[in-house]
Amino acid sequence: MGKPDAPVEGHLHGFGSRRYRSYVINALLLVYILNFIDRGLLAVVAPQMKPELGISDTAFGLLTGFGFALLYTVVGIPLAQFAETRHRVWIMTVCVALWSLMTALCGLAAPVAIGSITIGAFWILLACRVGVGIGEAGCTPPANSLIADYYPPSRRSTALGYYAMGVTLGGMLANLIGGPVTDAFGWRTAFLVVGLPGLLVAAVFKLTVREPPRGFSDPPGAPRRERPRFRDGLRELASKPSFWAMTAGATMAAFCGYGIASFQSLFINRSFGLSAGDAAVLINAPVAAASAVGTLTTGWLAERLGRRHPNAIAWLPGFGLIASVPLYVWAFTTDNLWACLFGLCAGGAIKYGYLAAQYTIGQGVVSSQVRAVSTAVMLFVINLLGYGLGPLFIGALSDLIFDLQVADLGAAELTRKACEGAARAALEPASAAACAIAHPQSLQQAMLATSALYALAGACFLLSCRWLRPDMVAR
Repeated sequence: MGKPDAPVEGHLHGFGSRRYRSYVINALLLVYILNFIDRGLLAVVAPQMKPELGISDTAFGLLTGFGFALLYTVVGIPLAQFAETRHRVWIMTVCVALWSLMTALCGLAAPVAIGSITIGAFWILLACRVGVGIGEAGCTPPANSLIADYYPPSRRSTALGYYAMGVTLGGMLANLIGGPVTDAFGWRTAFLVVGLPGLLVAAVFKLTVREPPRGFSDPPGAPRRERPRFRDGLRELASKPSFWAMTAGATMAAFCGYGIASFQSLFINRSFGLSAGDAAVLINAPVAAASAVGTLTTGWLAERLGRRHPNAIAWLPGFGLIASVPLYVWAFTTDNLWACLFGLCAGGAIKYGYLAAQYTIGQGVVSSQVRAVSTAVMLFVINLLGYGLGPLFIGALSDLIFDLQVADLGAAELTRKACEGAARAALEPASAAACAIAHPQSLQQAMLATSALYALAGACFLLSCRWLRPDMVAR
């Protein structure tokens, strides 16, 4: 596994041998990939699951976004504080096992009768999603803290960019695995197939990844506290305006990104008629792969440019987010499936570099003892407002536009449920014609309105450049 370097050289080489560091970063990447496979599967199975449950776009947005994000964010901060002084590898092991089990249980969601009261499958599924969120809250803060101790400051941007690929690679694999399984065996089986292997990964992770000394790879003289308190972390963050500008940008990017990703399969299904499996394999997986390349490339470029342009880690994703807007507008307005694919791939590739930036800046502006808290505070804001509200916003806006459109078409009594699945075949010709217009167009317009907000996210990253150099602790 490799012998650790001498402590005095930790800031030059990092913890452990080069081969072992490579193993650890890949193990952390695998865990992060599982995190987003389990998190993103709901959006993949949506074209089949949503008609079965008979829920609105708003309810689906609640299921994919706020229902998951609420306890994910609330539990994340105390778990991160716990990780500042406790065994980070053990924390991640328990959390991986928990969210994997809860993902598998999503596939068993069915109505439950308690006396005269029946709890619908939607509420059971929502409870399971909350459980997934609780487990996943213990992944990223301790993982970021571990990476900062395994890698010296000069190499953290690339390491964190590599780790951040878990977001997009997880989304890609959720589609490549979940889509075909859903088409072949049903959406419930997809949750079981994706969730259960995580229990094995948790065991292997604990047996093979070592806990490094805290602050091992920090430069000599870096400030340290033996027993950090949460308010110490908040006090340190309060003096870092670059952190808050970056967090605002990342929150807006997450608001758009999670919202669009949650409804992308439904958009493809409604606009081009693809099944869950075809949308996953032909569209969503290539988009996720292109996004993963963009995430890694941004971290790599920022590291190469960093010596001459220290703010590159902020302005690279800032310009990328702004430039993605016309690409998304093209993707959501074209009638050609392959033109849509190109727009989504190109937009994702130049946009997702913000993931590498958010972790590099979040880690770089604070001392080693509060890194996990810094990450948790950042993720609290990003996930509660971004992930929690993004899908809900698109769903609610889509339903609002749908109601307005069907009213204009003289079919005000028409519901979203009636336009989905087998129910649509039973409609009168006039109602079916209204569905054919309002059902896809309402979601299309909601996606367009949301994607325009990427420009605001990019502006926030550019603003963070104003304070980034003096705020950085790790150089």
